[in-house]
Amino acid sequence: MVKISAHIGKTNYITEIKGSHTIIADEPTEKGGGNQGMNPGELLASSLASCSLITMQMYAQRKAWDLAAAHVEISYEHDMKENTATMIKHITLTGNLDDAQRQRLKYFAGKCPVHRILEKAVNIESFLTDAV
Repeated sequence: MVKISAHIGKTNYITEIKGSHTIIADEPTEKGGGNQGMNPGELLASSLASCSLITMQMYAQRKAWDLAAAHVEISYEHDMKENTATMIKHITLTGNLDDAQRQRLKYFAGKCPVHRILEKAVNIESFLTDAV
C-alpha cells in the first residue's frame, strides 16, 4: 500500500507532500499561489508520464532492445462543468527499434499501473481524524 501525507499551512496553496521523498505542490501566481511547485493536475499528468516511461524501459531491458531514450508528453484538460478529463499521451522513442518493437513499447506504456488506474473508476473513502 502506498501512503502519502500532505500538509498545507497559512501560505496560500503551498502544499508539502511526503511519501518516500518530499515534494511541493502549489498553484501559479495568477491563481493566488506562490508557483513553488507543480499544481495537482500537473502532478497527476506527471505520474502518468513517468509510469509510462519506466514501464517501457523495464520491458525494453527485459527484451534486450536498444531503447536509447524515451520521451512522453501529456496534454491534460479537465472540464469542470462535466467533471471529465482527457489526457493525450505522445511518445517519442529513440534507439535501434523496428516498428514491431515500437508498437509493443507503446502498448506497454498503456499497461503501466497509473494508466490502468486512470482508465478505471477510483474508489475514494474520506474520514475526519482529530488533530494531534
